[in-house]
Amino acid sequence: MNALHRPPARPPLPTPDGVPGPRGVRAIGRRVARADPAIRHGVRRLVVLLLLMPLLLVLAHHAARLPRLSLPVCYGLVVLAGTITLLYIAYSRYEDPAEGELRVRPGPEEMFPPLPAHPMVAFLLAVKDEVDGIEACVRSMAASDCPGVRIIVVDDHSQDGTGDVLRRLEDELAITVVHLDANVGKKHALVRACEFTADTEVIAFTDSDCVLAPDALRRCVRALVTHPELGAVSGHCRALNTDSGFLARAQDVWYEGQFRVSKAAEASFGSVSCVSGPLAVFRRDAIFNYLPAWADDRFMGAPFRFATDRQLTGYVLGQAWRGQALKRRYPGSPFTAEDFAERRWRVGYVRSAKVWTDVPARLGPLLRQQIRWKKSFIRNLFFTGSFMWRRGPGPAALYYGHVLWVLAAPVMAFSHLVWAPAHGALFLTLLYLCGVVLKGCVWGLAYRIDHPGDTRWRYRPLMSLFSSVLLAWLLPYSLLTVRRGVWSRGAA
Repeated sequence: MNALHRPPARPPLPTPDGVPGPRGVRAIGRRVARADPAIRHGVRRLVVLLLLMPLLLVLAHHAARLPRLSLPVCYGLVVLAGTITLLYIAYSRYEDPAEGELRVRPGPEEMFPPLPAHPMVAFLLAVKDEVDGIEACVRSMAASDCPGVRIIVVDDHSQDGTGDVLRRLEDELAITVVHLDANVGKKHALVRACEFTADTEVIAFTDSDCVLAPDALRRCVRALVTHPELGAVSGHCRALNTDSGFLARAQDVWYEGQFRVSKAAEASFGSVSCVSGPLAVFRRDAIFNYLPAWADDRFMGAPFRFATDRQLTGYVLGQAWRGQALKRRYPGSPFTAEDFAERRWRVGYVRSAKVWTDVPARLGPLLRQQIRWKKSFIRNLFFTGSFMWRRGPGPAALYYGHVLWVLAAPVMAFSHLVWAPAHGALFLTLLYLCGVVLKGCVWGLAYRIDHPGDTRWRYRPLMSLFSSVLLAWLLPYSLLTVRRGVWSRGAA
């Protein structure tokens, strides 16, 4: 692996039982690790509850005066309650599906065809004009210790020498490289690669600016084999270029929380709403019939060109209710010739599957990335939002609660940062900013518990402040410009 792209050293992982806490708590976790699973789970829930007790007391104190509180204070309490709930679920319920059998499994009435013990895996990558980083990415793919892997890279008509690098690597690493004569866009390029997956049971994707741990893909495949109900799993992503400056380090800590907490909470209900691009692993029979719909996705009367990870995940989560209609739109497609049954797949998250990605190190690229993500959020809301309530109260509460928080963010930013100062209510502005910092400190504390001795937890409150003061405004802009689309996703 290129030394310039070697994954950064990480602090030790948490104890096997996943119990968060200081060293004494982790010692208790090790002692109960060999106990009965029910006892171990009960101890973990108790420890998490004790750690959250100060926040619960704050919430209870103010909730008693709820009818007399102002709307902004009520909003802050709702955000605090949501944060407490998310942390409790993530730390008390989440289990890594690659580390053993999950406690909560579907009943016998739900049948899922098992995968072979060692399934054939197609590992796919689409790239355009990434000459500086593509070799490190492809070499990390080839270094995977997962058996039965075929690597397929599609060069989407690069003009910067990327194709020459791939030609050199093709013979050396025994990979398949497809060079397109014209630019078709990332989704169409990946679907071209899927045409070579007829003899595989698992389809995995990564991004061209990522580097994977050698065991990352194997762990995701193991999760699918052990749990046939899982139609897809996401790996765990951190920032690769943390030496690039403040923005990169802040995003690294933010990524950790988004995966370790947000995805873990969703995974505890089998309903991860976005299998993220750095490492997205699917059962072939869970997505193959829907690849034409994914490539030709349209929104507000125009093609939606982003390689939206959320949308592909939505086809796995919602095919029991939307699958037949999607397949009927492409009766002559080779992807619908073999008709796979619609199932109520679960979607998981494999914390032990590590992948690192280059994150934007400058403000301009970061804002463009955030706009792309918010456009994908808006588009997917009209698809996944139409059926997520069917997946049960837990998944529905997490999904729609997140939606309401995202939609409320620009409204609250305007009311506290523009309206309040204009009307002389500066104390309201200060109260809002203090609440944002407090929430960031809570997330930072969670990071510190997971990574004792790592001082980067201090970036999390700053990232929360940055998100509320600046990034929240990007949602209305993204909505107004949602019909615009580009391929580029560089992190420079």
